[in-house]
Amino acid sequence: MSNLAIPLEDELGDVLEKAMRHAGLSDEALAARAGVSPARILDAIDYRPDLSSADLQRLASALGLNEIGLCALGCGQYPLPEATALPFCVYPLRMTHGVGYANAYLVADCGSSHGLLFDTGPGIGALEAEWPVAIKTVDAVFLTHAEGEHTGGLCEVVARFGLPAAFCPAGADVPCGQAMGEGERKRFGRFEVTALSTPGHASAHNCYLVTAPSAQPGGALLISGDLIFAGSVGGGYFCHRQLATQLRRVLHAVPPATVIAPGHGPLTTAENELRYNPFVI
Repeated sequence: MSNLAIPLEDELGDVLEKAMRHAGLSDEALAARAGVSPARILDAIDYRPDLSSADLQRLASALGLNEIGLCALGCGQYPLPEATALPFCVYPLRMTHGVGYANAYLVADCGSSHGLLFDTGPGIGALEAEWPVAIKTVDAVFLTHAEGEHTGGLCEVVARFGLPAAFCPAGADVPCGQAMGEGERKRFGRFEVTALSTPGHASAHNCYLVTAPSAQPGGALLISGDLIFAGSVGGGYFCHRQLATQLRRVLHAVPPATVIAPGHGPLTTAENELRYNPFVI
């Protein structure tokens, strides 16, 4: 589960652009509020940042962002923790999609040949290319939300492993899906998966909290989809206010050491994002 060489999903410009959209601010309005020229803001959005720490502090204040996290991101020093405190194995399946990557995840007992699959990536071919040799079958498939880079080949995967359906958010338009609502739990062997309904990025979006209650010591994994990334959040395409509400709710609801497995970018932890994520204040 190494995070080495895995870049953040969002750079400084992406975070500024999302924050401006959420706040309903143009570059001119933000410039007036923060005392930073529109040209320099647009340069940052265009991946050519030339902003001092003082500039970043003023922008964070104007946008209601976490100042420490925004400055760390702007300096190229956003911290990533070691995500190792789990009593089971996690296999990140990182697949190319457009100019970036989308993540799916397999969760299994270490040494086991079967596990649980979360999201399916952009297509069955991409998923097969990243599939670990050790895992021969899956006991269940869970979908965070119905976007192409996360649900490609979903029904093919369901059929291949002889499953009745994939668990998905209530309201998701998925032909082979079975709705799983807020607080609903599923047990597979020693794994317990709890659905958290987290609309915002999409109207139908779930995070899944994965635990092994009998394990000593314990530990939890949050499959976060496009709710939260290391150093950023998903776009609030359905409702940015609901996304912000669910972000705070989920991060405060799980134990601080919970490992977060996002739909894009590297692994992180709840504690790390509560402390540094620019959108968490």
